[in-house]
Amino acid sequence: MVALPQIKRHKTNAVMVRNVRVGGGAPIVVQSMTNTDTADVEKTFEQVKQLFLAGSEIVRVTVNNDKAAMGVIELRELLDKEGMDIPLVGCFHYNGHALLNDYPDLAQSLDKYRINPGNVGFGKKRDSQYEQMIEKAIEYNKAVRIGVNWGSIDQDLSTKLMDDNAKSQNPRSSDEIMRETLVQSALLSAKKAEEIGLSANKIILSAKVSRVQDLIAVYKALSKRCNYALHLGLTEAGMGSKGIVATSLAEGILLQQGIGDTIRASLTPEIGGDRTQEVKVCREILQSLGLRSFTPEVSACPGCGRTTSTVFQELAQDIQQYLDIKMPYWNKKYKGVEYMKVAVMGCIVNGPGESKQADIGISLPGTGESPVAPVFTDGKKTHTLRGSNIADEFKKIVEEYIEQKFSKID
Repeated sequence: MVALPQIKRHKTNAVMVRNVRVGGGAPIVVQSMTNTDTADVEKTFEQVKQLFLAGSEIVRVTVNNDKAAMGVIELRELLDKEGMDIPLVGCFHYNGHALLNDYPDLAQSLDKYRINPGNVGFGKKRDSQYEQMIEKAIEYNKAVRIGVNWGSIDQDLSTKLMDDNAKSQNPRSSDEIMRETLVQSALLSAKKAEEIGLSANKIILSAKVSRVQDLIAVYKALSKRCNYALHLGLTEAGMGSKGIVATSLAEGILLQQGIGDTIRASLTPEIGGDRTQEVKVCREILQSLGLRSFTPEVSACPGCGRTTSTVFQELAQDIQQYLDIKMPYWNKKYKGVEYMKVAVMGCIVNGPGESKQADIGISLPGTGESPVAPVFTDGKKTHTLRGSNIADEFKKIVEEYIEQKFSKID
């Protein structure tokens, strides 16, 4: 048997964000962000609730004006009242220092401040306003994500590095200088925060770009040059399959190398689309890599000319939805059920073999094959299903298998 490679995690500081541990070898955390107006507390609350129920372990909200600041305070109260102990992150920009100073309850209600050093202010005010925000984090014992972004790069640092590069005998490309600017900006900003008095175990770093190779290069450099907890995210990833594929590639490659402590999929939702899609993508990335397990996996064949019927597709979808619905109950009752592997196959070519490899699997008849569906549990054929009620019968077998296979939680 070929042994699976073990992913050795990059050693980082552990940061507590309310009740969630980020870094220090803790399970990689799934994060998301609302796209509602934070001043609209009712809509923001509903979206935070949806993200939380979908599996987001940290949620970020925009705090850009007085109404949003007051909205966060009310939002935290509503979440606490509903028993949703989810960490809230405040995303600040040019006026963050003023809002944190003017609204002490805001500073207390948030569990982490997201600060982009490139847009905390301009000119001489920039350093002062950055310092004020760090001081508030110290005062209220909050974590800080120092998040640099190539859309708001530190112009002074960029100019200096470009000037130095122009004088070099072996000048680097403009892209290389951009990446180095991001890395240095993040590290220098973190160092400054520590000099102000913020401890290293309160700092999470991120460096957001929108191209896959740039993200990989930047985070590889960061991981070599610091032990801060790292948040992975491909900014402006895009819509649909483009955004999902790019995010999965960039984050997957880095995670496989042991880099990253918390992740987000910054997908552009369709108009009226489901914001929780970004949470589902993050969970799929982590589960596909074997870094975390959230729900039983359903393996299903893609279909071919042997499976012109849509029966196996319908059953695969039905079983996946069924597992998703039942998991909240099963998680509380059975230990380890999230690791279960289920197979729904469409014909006799690979169906029985694939079904045997799963914990429990069914091999449906392809076009023209005998209308029988063998079921395999732990590699052995245990049932043969026929007729029009296969889906419900298979669900019942799954229930019985879980009852027998997984120990109950006391």
